Amino acid sequence: QVQLVESGGGLVQSGGSLRLSCAGSGFTFSKFAMSWYRQAPGKERELVAGISSVSGSTNYADSVKGRFTISRDNAKNTVYLQMNSLKPEDTAVYYCYAERTLMDVVLNYWGQGTQVTVSS
Repeated sequence: QVQLVESGGGLVQSGGSLRLSCAGSGFTFSKFAMSWYRQAPGKERELVAGISSVSGSTNYADSVKGRFTISRDNAKNTVYLQMNSLKPEDTAVYYCYAERTLMDVVLNYWGQGTQVTVSS
């Protein structure tokens, strides 16, 4: 059974930090590219950051560059999102996402989400 379980969300003041974790199970974690998405009330889900499976290369939304850092520990089947200098506009539900293309078939999984609330 595939699972992605996020943790680390919560309420923080503007300028503060949080570290989100996402633990994967039931699939070969190291072979999947991992990403964090977020969805604020009334808005579409958007990509926040991604990290590749092999090289560990990363990409970020412009809105979080220089503030957020994505990383992964394949030995622990976990991906992290370190969020610094948080702003009220970072308030959203944050979702972990795993994707792999295998023989032209896209395998993808979503976590259940964790709420991040930044107060001004």
